Amino acid sequence: MPLGDSITYGYGSTTGGGYRVELFTEALAANKSITFVGSVTSGPATVSGEPFPKGNEGHSGYSIDDSSQTKGISPLVDQAISTYKPNIILLMIGTNDMHYAIDPPNAPTRLGALMDQITTDAPDSLLVVAQIIPTTGSQNTLTLAYNAAIPGVIQPRVAQGKHIVMVDMFDALKVWSYTLYTDSEHPNDAGYALMAQTWYPAIQSVLP
Repeated sequence: MPLGDSITYGYGSTTGGGYRVELFTEALAANKSITFVGSVTSGPATVSGEPFPKGNEGHSGYSIDDSSQTKGISPLVDQAISTYKPNIILLMIGTNDMHYAIDPPNAPTRLGALMDQITTDAPDSLLVVAQIIPTTGSQNTLTLAYNAAIPGVIQPRVAQGKHIVMVDMFDALKVWSYTLYTDSEHPNDAGYALMAQTWYPAIQSVLP
């Protein structure tokens, strides 16, 4: 279950499938079985000659949880996991928290609470948490601080036996560049492909 904001939805990609297109392609090439689930649909009809699973929980403009400026994905999680029963959750969230500067110092704590919600709802599933991608200007300064705190949020939960791993999407896209982005926050197809190449090693061993 891809879970997050407009980047999860695939905004800015030519097919609307975002990183999920390349991730699906890589799994097929490795003879792995993969599908995507969620209440939102976006993406092409087919990829590599196979029907493309368009489901996801990518919600444009959403932050970690509800605020005065945004809606959050945390209120959606319980129902989504109950409905779709995902084996893997790909979580990348926080870009809108940084965009609107929604209490940035406590954003990692809110992310930790969201992780706890997910692992309580789906204790046997693998939760893959991404550090968020680069942006521009002062927002990128907030992004760097947020990303730096994420390992410290994950580590104690892993020590408790929770199935969580982290991927570094910031490093995957290195620095903001028009060669990888359609605007200040959303990757283009090349950027989304790099994201998929970062997600895939984290999940390949658990794909049937």
